[in-house]
Amino acid sequence: MSARSHVTSHVLDASLGRPAAGVAVRLERRDRLADAWSPVADAVTDADGRASRLGPEALDAGVYRVVFDTGAYFGDRPTLYPEVVIVFELAETSEHYHIPLLLSPFGYSTYRGS
Repeated sequence: MSARSHVTSHVLDASLGRPAAGVAVRLERRDRLADAWSPVADAVTDADGRASRLGPEALDAGVYRVVFDTGAYFGDRPTLYPEVVIVFELAETSEHYHIPLLLSPFGYSTYRGS
């Protein structure tokens, strides 16, 4: 078994009271010189709503974002947020960064988990 990636996520669907399985998740890094975002990794949440292999085991310090394809996840259910983007700064390269998402069709919240 390999070590977990530097950045992980867990998506929970508050409207259904269960993990959000099958959500496409993309990790990107900000390239300040090009004023653009560069792809780092992508994943799909598992049956428990987790994206445990979202990128390499080690990342450089910098500004990153996690993009959740919530529109595809909700499918035919109406949603105000077809995409959720969480931008964060990875400052401590020795620490793990867990980015959870508590999701419903008309709202979401996040925090730095462990």
